Formats: sequence, structure tokens, C-alpha cells
Amino acid sequence: MANKFAFLVHPRNNPRYDMSQLFWSPLGLIPNGVWSAAFQHLPIPPMITGRMTYADKPNETVGTIITVPLTPHQLINGPRARVQAKLNAAVDLARGQGATVLGLGALTAPAAVGGKTLVKRTDIGITNGNAFTAAITLMGVEKLLDRMGPEALVAFVGATGSVGTCLVRLFSRKRSGRVLLVARNQTRLDRLAKEVCCDHFEVRTSTDMMSVRDADLIVLLTSSTEALLGSDHLKEGAVVLDDTVPRNTSPDIVKLRPDVTIVDGGLVEIPGACLTGPIGLPTGLAYACLAETMLLALDGHEGHFSIGTPHVEQAEYMLQAAARHQKFGFHLASFRSFGEVIEDPMDDVKVLACAA
Repeated sequence: MANKFAFLVHPRNNPRYDMSQLFWSPLGLIPNGVWSAAFQHLPIPPMITGRMTYADKPNETVGTIITVPLTPHQLINGPRARVQAKLNAAVDLARGQGATVLGLGALTAPAAVGGKTLVKRTDIGITNGNAFTAAITLMGVEKLLDRMGPEALVAFVGATGSVGTCLVRLFSRKRSGRVLLVARNQTRLDRLAKEVCCDHFEVRTSTDMMSVRDADLIVLLTSSTEALLGSDHLKEGAVVLDDTVPRNTSPDIVKLRPDVTIVDGGLVEIPGACLTGPIGLPTGLAYACLAETMLLALDGHEGHFSIGTPHVEQAEYMLQAAARHQKFGFHLASFRSFGEVIEDPMDDVKVLACAA
């Protein structure tokens, strides 16, 4: 039996735009600094900013989008007690709407330490959405690699994070080739590399972002509040699969490096669902973390699901759930770059000289 769900989002790095889209266009006249100060100092509660229905029951609300009124910087760097109070207030609002499953969108997931700070909530199931995100990202990586050839070097940036660890484990089970694991903590990198390294899988590690200049495909899995990947980090003809929200690739890359292809990652097509209220995506698309929340509700899942780093088995379960509910969609979306559809993504992806 399908349950109701709720999904947490937050204003991005341009809150004046987001608030104008969510509520009233004149709010876009208020400077970002004023919005940031208001979020920080005023008792603004979490707000319902969207609702979800399914095509076969258009009059029945099955999901609620809840905006946590904190900027990316405030979520990650603000006083922990205040951030957790905002998150718990959002959970209370979700329960009040009848939700039994709550998904953590964008930086609400790392702000809640992958959901760990909310596990004491026994009145609702929590998921960070990273199991299905890892599975969908793997599909995108494989689709790109199929045209790149067996010698392509793949760099996973943020490899030891929640999505990154699960993705690297999935990738090592399904593919052979060369990979570069990039993260801040060398000890964690060494541990992950030792786990996945085998005869068909060559693994290198690095804590230096400049090391990705060797990579043909860069998979960006970080959770920073600002852009981390710039034009100077990329080799000629590189492809970047950016799986981050807010985006961790600089928009300047498009202008400075026309030889580079940036692909938006983690997007799922859900033509069988309808969302009222903007989440920064066109109609019929969802972030994989939102799709995971929807699938758990459709499955009637009870209790917490993906907390911290998801297991490979959880990613596989989500793929099975997507197959069970395929009438709503839940498959990898067509490739986009900075929100614009790439009509034929393989035309933009550079075929390497080493390709067979």
C-alpha cells in the first residue's frame, strides 16, 4: 500500500530568485544578503512549497515539498543546534501532513550527517536518497563510458562520501578499467581503494583536485556550498558528470572551455507524477533523491532506509522498486547541460582516440 511522503529542500546560493519563484515575484527585489540575514535571525519556520500527485489519482496529494529556510552556507556552517532545530521542525511539519517517509534533499542530507541526527525520530522513516542516486549515477557513467573506450580514466571526486562510496562499490562490481578516487581524507581513500581494487580494476587515489586533469570522465559527488571544479582542473575534451546540488561546477567552464562537456547528473524522468511548486527542474523530472523517497512511499516502506552511506544492496533494491513502479517512470533522464537538453548527448561527448 502506498504511503505519503515529504521531501526537504532549501534556498540555493541565490535566495532572492528562489523565494521569488516559490512565493511572489517582487520578493526577487530583496537582496540576497537581506534574505540570508532574515533566515539567520528571524524565526521563519519551514514552509510547504510544493505538492505531488500521480497521474492515475490527480486529485490525491501523495507528497509534500518542504523548504527549510536556510542558505547552503547556513546549513553546513551554521550553529549545529539551530540547524538541527530547523530540520526537526521540518520533520514535524511532514508528519503533520501525514507523511510516513521523509527524504533529505540537497544539503539537508549532509546537514543531518546523512540522516544520522534524525534517526531517533521513530514517528517517520528517514532516507537521504543516496542509494538511488548512486544507482542512477552509475547508469549515466556507463552510458558515457560506452563511447569512450576501455582506456578512459574515470575520476570520482568526493569518492568517500555517502553517494561516492556506494557508487564506487557498484562501479567496481560492474566495470573494469582505470579509476581515480579523489577526496580530502587519505586514510578513507586508502580504505576504499583497498576494498575495490582487483585484477580488472586499477585504482589510484589523490587528495589534490588538480589530479583530475588526467581524467577523461570526472564524476562530481561533493557536497560543498560553492563551486569546486574550475576550468583549470580539466584536460582537453574532458567530460564532467555533475551530481551536485547546489552545483559544484563553475558556469564559467562553458565559456572558458568549449572543449569540455558538462552533464547534469542524478536526474530521473517521472512522467507519471505531477509536481506543483518549483524545485529547479522542468516538469516530469526529479532528482534521484526525491525519486527514492517516492519509491519508498509507493512500496509502503516502513522505518528508516538510507542513513549515512547506503549499502550496495540498498541501491539494488531501489532499482527493483523502480522496475515495480515503472508505470510512473523512474528511469535515467535524457542528458542535460546546465539545465539545457543535449539533443544527442553522444554528439557532445568527445570520443577518445583510444576508443576501440
